[in-house]
Amino acid sequence: MSSQKKKLAAVPRVGFVSLGCPKALVDSERIITQLRSEGYAISGSYADADVVVVNTCGFIDAAIEESMDAIGEALRENGRVIVTGCLGTRAETIQKKFPQVLGITGPHAYEEVNRLIHQHLPPNQDVFTRLIPPQGIKLTPPHYSYVKISEGCNHKCSFCIIPALRGALVSRPVNEILAEVEKLHAAGVKEVLIISQDTSAYGVDLKYAPYLWRGQSTASRFYDLAQALGEFGIWIRLHYVYPYPHVDDIIPLMAEGKILPYLDVPLQHASPRILKAMRRPADSVNMLQRIRQWRQICPEITLRSTFIVGFPGETAQDFEQLLEFLQIAQLDRVGCFSYSPVAGARANDLADAVPEDIKAERQARLMSLQTQISADKLQQKVGQTMTVLVDSVEPERIVARSYADAPEIDGLVLVQPGQKKVQPGELINVKINAADEHDLHATRC
Repeated sequence: MSSQKKKLAAVPRVGFVSLGCPKALVDSERIITQLRSEGYAISGSYADADVVVVNTCGFIDAAIEESMDAIGEALRENGRVIVTGCLGTRAETIQKKFPQVLGITGPHAYEEVNRLIHQHLPPNQDVFTRLIPPQGIKLTPPHYSYVKISEGCNHKCSFCIIPALRGALVSRPVNEILAEVEKLHAAGVKEVLIISQDTSAYGVDLKYAPYLWRGQSTASRFYDLAQALGEFGIWIRLHYVYPYPHVDDIIPLMAEGKILPYLDVPLQHASPRILKAMRRPADSVNMLQRIRQWRQICPEITLRSTFIVGFPGETAQDFEQLLEFLQIAQLDRVGCFSYSPVAGARANDLADAVPEDIKAERQARLMSLQTQISADKLQQKVGQTMTVLVDSVEPERIVARSYADAPEIDGLVLVQPGQKKVQPGELINVKINAADEHDLHATRC
């Protein structure tokens, strides 16, 4: 028997490369969980894998390039590659450059990915290898986890092709989501990050149908889901919350401590003219009023958003409107992207493209302003005592996050070790002693 056949006769091993956003990460976790339930092992290296799955991103040019590079690397290092994810919707492009790939699927095509793996790497029939934890296989640290509540999006934003990649909104039944979070809670997860393409649209496609949960009827509705999640007593963080009016209803839940006082709202711009061209809501004045109301109800709320500069037709006046909005809104965290064309997006047909040097200048100006705003807001926390979640313990410091810090995108709370030992996943109380542009520095209480 050849060494390859001996390898396949043992536990079949699948390598996994997961690119893109947390929504794609959840897709990877679901595929891996299914594979582990069927007796597959997950390999941490190309050399040990019998086949490699590359979960791609295809949203913008940089993501496409990264995905193509990852496919090429997997082929060079292993040779047996299955491609899935958003870039998989452009199968012809992938096949033209990499005709040797074993198969290609689009996003959240779990069954199709498994079928391809079964075809090229049959599962081991030994039932004793089919053991997985109740919460499934996670690619995040044990103390936090992403939970995706829906797929797809119903919006037609001119700069975005997500509906073409992932389809229209498809919400999960509320009892299914709550059952998943219950398993995570039982497994020791301390923070659940709720994600989707449009979190606040949750349940629209289900017509807010009720489902039985713990003996009670619970509607598949954004507010009802948030309220039920708040009963678990763990950190619940909401991402990608489109600013519909009904979002106002969940702010009291934050003030009551049911869910984290943290809201990730992708606003994209503040100029009504540009928002209209983007096919986004065009009432930044109303948004400022709502932000003021949110802070009146829940003064400690942390607001994160993302913006695009250099959108086709953006004038100097439009950009100044955006800067004025940021100055007034005083958002806690902001990400800024320079507009780049995306194949298939309607915005590609718009006139008056903004030159690249002006895009870069505007991005730098916006981030300079926001860096100062964020730094000032962090300085206001000096002297406060707060509860933080420990992410890692290093020889010279404890790396933690507060309620205001989502993993990998926001800042950190860097804590002096002290005498008492701590472990990742613990909640500890600290006193904030200093702040810089991005992070807080603290000591144990």
